[in-house]
Amino acid sequence: MRRSRAPEPATLVIFGATGDLARRKLLPAVFGLWQDGLLGSAFNIVGVGRQEMDDEQFKDYAIDALKTSKETDEIKEGSLEKFRELLYYEYGEFGEDEVYDKVRSELDRAETARGGGKNALFYLSTPPSLFEPISSGLGRQGLQDETEGWRRIVIEKPFGRDLQSARELNDAIHRVWDESQVYRIDHYLGKETVQNLMAIRFGNAIFEPLWNRGFVDHVQITASEDLGLEGRAGYYEEAGIVRDMLQNHLMQLFTLTAMEAPSAFEADAIRDEKVKVLRAVKRIPADRVPEVAVRGQYGPGALDGQTVPGYKQEPDVKRGSRTPTYVAVKLEVDNWRWQGVPFFLRTGKRLPKKVTEIAVVFKRPPLGLFPGGLERNVLAFRIQPDEGVSLKFSSKSPGQEMVLREVVMDFRYDAFGAQLESPYSRLLLDAMLGDATLFPREDEVDHAWQIVSGILQAWEGADAAAPKFPNYAAGTWGPDAADELLGPGRRWRRL
Repeated sequence: MRRSRAPEPATLVIFGATGDLARRKLLPAVFGLWQDGLLGSAFNIVGVGRQEMDDEQFKDYAIDALKTSKETDEIKEGSLEKFRELLYYEYGEFGEDEVYDKVRSELDRAETARGGGKNALFYLSTPPSLFEPISSGLGRQGLQDETEGWRRIVIEKPFGRDLQSARELNDAIHRVWDESQVYRIDHYLGKETVQNLMAIRFGNAIFEPLWNRGFVDHVQITASEDLGLEGRAGYYEEAGIVRDMLQNHLMQLFTLTAMEAPSAFEADAIRDEKVKVLRAVKRIPADRVPEVAVRGQYGPGALDGQTVPGYKQEPDVKRGSRTPTYVAVKLEVDNWRWQGVPFFLRTGKRLPKKVTEIAVVFKRPPLGLFPGGLERNVLAFRIQPDEGVSLKFSSKSPGQEMVLREVVMDFRYDAFGAQLESPYSRLLLDAMLGDATLFPREDEVDHAWQIVSGILQAWEGADAAAPKFPNYAAGTWGPDAADELLGPGRRWRRL
């Protein structure tokens, strides 16, 4: 968490401050940064919401959130009382100018209290339908103007509902904000192992020479969840698994795995290489979707010995819903490095466990010298829950006979003896520092939507065939068709 520079005095303005994301993730992340001395005393938080409450009520709400959240760092004596003094609150309707006028007054008050410029980070922790109204409301009050201090806006996912809506949202945002001020946040990119992917690949001469079609057979990227809807049926019925996970989280992990080495470890250099990968992905028109994509929806099943309902039995799910809760897709990259190497991405709900992993599966040796055949070597990056890296290879088993067994060299981040920082902590601090390295750029988002557009069209179009849902039981690893997607000689990793 050490930084060569600390943010300038600033105000963090959280729209949707009484919502679930702010309570569970944002407030604990900001508190952790502040408690570690990374934000300084000249820092304020202004919560903005539609729920009517005064400053003291919001302070009580925030402190209670810190005490009850599992994300909160160990609280030092006296920290909560001091942090409480940094909190303020304004309420109003996000479509009316009054609430933005109140925000302007808060920035003026903060400047008077601490001196210096009116630096502000606006965090949109709201439903996507409010992104454009809030952006425009800030613009009408001139709150994007940087003559008196830097101004930046952080926008949560999903950024758009499809390619057209994402472009329309970008146009609306850019009518107010320059692209350099826009930070589209994907918390997966704040995870330590995701960043370590670049460090291990580009910082070690033993890996980069093998990172190509000459040695790699295929790559598997998995993000599985054991939870169901958890009361989010309204959102999920509209989004589905493609919008919720594939277009953003998995696509980001894919680009970091497949990208070329950047010319420098700088925001634009890294993002340029990620865009090149997305541009090289072979597009998936609707008529090609059955060849390269599999969807699923979970039915009743069992997890950890407990019976759980199917998706259609979840509260508030529409009768006969066709919303997929599982997707597996095969991506092909038409460039010199990856030609002929498939990337398999899968994600789903109500799978046996919560785990996210990137696995680079290498080719078998060209000559089978040993009896019984050989398994493929695998370099795996565990993103969650136990962050680390493992390398699987074959070695002779002790004894008189030449018998090979698989062994694993395992590195876990707890070997450093330090607590891993929250992804939101890392990304919030980067946004305040003006470091956009881990935030997707406009063209990244656009190309990611282009890749999944054919899938959405094939599965949601007016002439789309009704799927046979459910097609996998809760507590299993998805529909059988996902195994067939890999092709002969390959299988999904056991996680």
